[in-house]
Amino acid sequence: MPERRERILFVTGKLAEPALRRTLDELRPLVAFEPEVAVLPITVAALLTTKWIESHLTVPSTVDRVILPGLVKGELERVPKAELGPKDLRDLPEYFGYRSGPPVNYGAYEIDILAEINHAPRLGCHAILEIARRYRESGADVIDLGCDPGPVWSEVGDAVRALKDEGFRVSIDSFDASEVEAALGAGAELVLSVNNTNLDYARAWSERFGAEVVAIPDSPTDLDSLDRTAEFLNRHGIRHRLDPILEPIGFGFAASLGRYLETRRRYPDAAMMIGVGNLTELTDADSAGINVLLAGFCQELGIRSVLTTEVINWARNSVREFDLARRLVHYAVREKVVPKRLEPNLVMLRDPKLHVHGEDSLGELAKLITDRNYRIFAERGELHVLNGSMYLRGTDPFELFRQMAERDPRIDASHAFYLGYEFAKAVTALTLGKNYEQDQALRWGFLTVPETSHRNAGL
Repeated sequence: MPERRERILFVTGKLAEPALRRTLDELRPLVAFEPEVAVLPITVAALLTTKWIESHLTVPSTVDRVILPGLVKGELERVPKAELGPKDLRDLPEYFGYRSGPPVNYGAYEIDILAEINHAPRLGCHAILEIARRYRESGADVIDLGCDPGPVWSEVGDAVRALKDEGFRVSIDSFDASEVEAALGAGAELVLSVNNTNLDYARAWSERFGAEVVAIPDSPTDLDSLDRTAEFLNRHGIRHRLDPILEPIGFGFAASLGRYLETRRRYPDAAMMIGVGNLTELTDADSAGINVLLAGFCQELGIRSVLTTEVINWARNSVREFDLARRLVHYAVREKVVPKRLEPNLVMLRDPKLHVHGEDSLGELAKLITDRNYRIFAERGELHVLNGSMYLRGTDPFELFRQMAERDPRIDASHAFYLGYEFAKAVTALTLGKNYEQDQALRWGFLTVPETSHRNAGL
């Protein structure tokens, strides 16, 4: 006797019924359930409330689950066996497990993030703590105090103590021995950096404070000098990380990547670090993609700490980007899968997948609508505007609005403002290759700011 399949009732309004049935037909070969559709006597499903559904829907006893549109408002307990589905019915495949986002066992990482506060001596303690808190919220593991050449920073110890009091791990980025010792004495744990010029101090810092250091070459191209520094540190039992120095594009970038590979070959078990700012801060490109690529390089090569910062505006979210990137590449390398359709929060300029209603669906929708409220769509290179009396399409929102105003005398200032705002979002979506959904925020990955619907404001 065949196993009973789960019966699921999908609730919708009259306008969305054809699209819902098409989506369910596509799902039938993939998901083991028997779908039923309840079309309630309302045009727009987004206007449904559970109180209204309760009085208009009888749930059959044979149904195991009831899926309501994701925009339904009210207490789910009013409708037996109810749960909220996705806000967009085209996301039903992901809702039933055919996902485009992270799997259940996703999120682990092995790379520590050192977030540098640049020009720390120029900032007061209050400002340093504010930046450190923001870095920690973004995913930083260690706060790096970046010092400036010139006069000794006499308040470095106070800054370190203030950070330690709030539970921060701290590193000190200075070649001035007195600044380093004051920071270590106050609780800093890592020194950036040491080479032939300050090796003697490194031995004292290790013996007195148990400090770890970052070893760098005397000049970026001189790996032999890094070997000499590493040999000294190993001989004296000083904990350290090796950093061959990443150089900017046009100044030896490719060769510097080669030196990381060579350093790993020479020191297969050594701790290594890389400073990514020479790429993220010094390249005219949004930093997210650069951070992902460098995170992948680190994960494959066994580089377990990175130094980053957020000075230039296009890199202002680098800590958060790298936090997401280190989880993405860890999963990809561990599971031996490509890093695709795992971390939608890093896809910010465009959307991971475009939803298209299509010519026929919009045509059907235009025939079904009877009310005067405007629906705006953006797809296939055009803006589409429709209500019960018109269906307009084109690429110029000003021309469309002119045609709307000619046909609809009720358009006033509030209508114009609302429509102009929505048109601006729709044109942005067309320009960048993003999904547009009326009254919903455009998706910008982890930078998305939720939007309050104003569809009924003055309409």
